[in-house]
Amino acid sequence: MQDQHAAPPRDHPYAAELDAERDGWYELVDLVRSLTPAECLVSGYYRDPDWSVRDVAGHIGTWLAEAQVQLERITVGTYEGHDIDIDALNASFLAALSDQPWDVAWIQANAGRTRMLQAWADLEQPTDEAAWWIHKSGPEHYAEHLPRLREWVAELIAGRR
Repeated sequence: MQDQHAAPPRDHPYAAELDAERDGWYELVDLVRSLTPAECLVSGYYRDPDWSVRDVAGHIGTWLAEAQVQLERITVGTYEGHDIDIDALNASFLAALSDQPWDVAWIQANAGRTRMLQAWADLEQPTDEAAWWIHKSGPEHYAEHLPRLREWVAELIAGRR
């Protein structure tokens, strides 16, 4: 296993995606850190169902954790495919975190990311399945959520005045 603090070698099959993941994650972190813990629990990021920053962080974190499991399976040859019901998984992830305090959801997201990056860095060959999980959980997933997160954080900060 690669040292978790070392960047993957430039010839890693997913080096560019790893760089993009880091950029997206750091933007997410900067946005979250601009809020108070109480603001992270305010609903309004999405409506019906209502999501807070905690919910989006938990959503992203659970996808990162799931990607870690699947990327490890790819690495060791036990992967069975990604024939999954994404909406059902999203609903179960949201339900599982619905009564968790902010700090639990945030720690889970960070832990999910750390473990996913370890599994991702261990990939030696590009595959369609690994690319699917990287797309679903990494930089492209962040890109789906960051525009609304930017807006919602700005609304929450403006509401302080």
